[in-house]
Amino acid sequence: MWLGAASVALACNGATGPAAPSRTYRMGFSAIPPRNDLATVLQGLNLWTSGHADAAIMHISVPYAALLGGISVHQEVDSNELGLANYYRARGLPLFITVDVTNGLDRAKEDPVLDSLGRSITDTAIQHLYVDYVVTLDTILHPTYLGLAAETNLIRAAAPDSVYQAVVAMTNAAATRLQGLSGAPPIYVSVQVEVAWGKLQNTGYVGIAQDFTDFPFVDAIGLSSYPYLAGFAVPESLPLDYYSRIVAGHVIPTLVVEGGWTSLSLGGIVSSPAIQARYLDRQAALLDSARSVALFQLTFADLDLSGLTLPPGSILPLFAHIGVVDSAFRAKPALAVWDSLLARRRIP
Repeated sequence: MWLGAASVALACNGATGPAAPSRTYRMGFSAIPPRNDLATVLQGLNLWTSGHADAAIMHISVPYAALLGGISVHQEVDSNELGLANYYRARGLPLFITVDVTNGLDRAKEDPVLDSLGRSITDTAIQHLYVDYVVTLDTILHPTYLGLAAETNLIRAAAPDSVYQAVVAMTNAAATRLQGLSGAPPIYVSVQVEVAWGKLQNTGYVGIAQDFTDFPFVDAIGLSSYPYLAGFAVPESLPLDYYSRIVAGHVIPTLVVEGGWTSLSLGGIVSSPAIQARYLDRQAALLDSARSVALFQLTFADLDLSGLTLPPGSILPLFAHIGVVDSAFRAKPALAVWDSLLARRRIP
């Protein structure tokens, strides 16, 4: 395995030994459970926060229904997000947050709750709600990093231009507010790595120059990457600069805020638990090459979709088997690789 920027370790007798693997990135998961019941949520949280992570992430949709229903942003954050943030803090886990402003499973569409209410982020009143919510998340939860939008390049490619321009306007407004606060965290937007490489459009590498232009406030770039969906048959085929090329020419850190590799063959996708484990091994080299500051998978465990009625054409099954444990919390080979990376000495 490529050891990247590993430091030189000293043997106990004082002699210089071989380079010891190290990492520059924190590692963790979100609270997304295999099944949406409290017992399962708590079981999953207890498992991965007890020795399988040194950070945590929240991937949050704006609670438009509550805010439009008259609940104040402070009341909403105090009643919902604060409890989980305090749980992570009690476990000694730095908190990273990504706020998602459109539809995470279909970037051509807006947030499904907002859409069901007949509203749109193109409405300046909705944009103001978003800005107030983001600022309140920061002032109450004090995240280590704060993401203002998810997969901006994919939104630009898939959604109506009016929606994308709304994302640009609202995130820039939020950034201006945050930058005026004392002690504000580094802020980022995330980009979809496969889109940046032109894999989903079959165009060849396109990069994210437009994102740097439209979101000039970023202190870091979040990465969303699911390479098995973009024609990569084996993890070893991922170029070593798969992450680092995206920020080439910019002195700015990267952080993987979502992603993974399925352990199950799906349609034309051929995979296995062993291939998934190899992906994490390869991903370590990509992270080392980019000197990334974080690696997050949103799901610790596979999703249990049994009993769910999914809408026609739902892509959720494509993401259901990227956990490092299965939906019953039984370890997959990927967990051993994950833990071996976590065991490396972290060099900030």
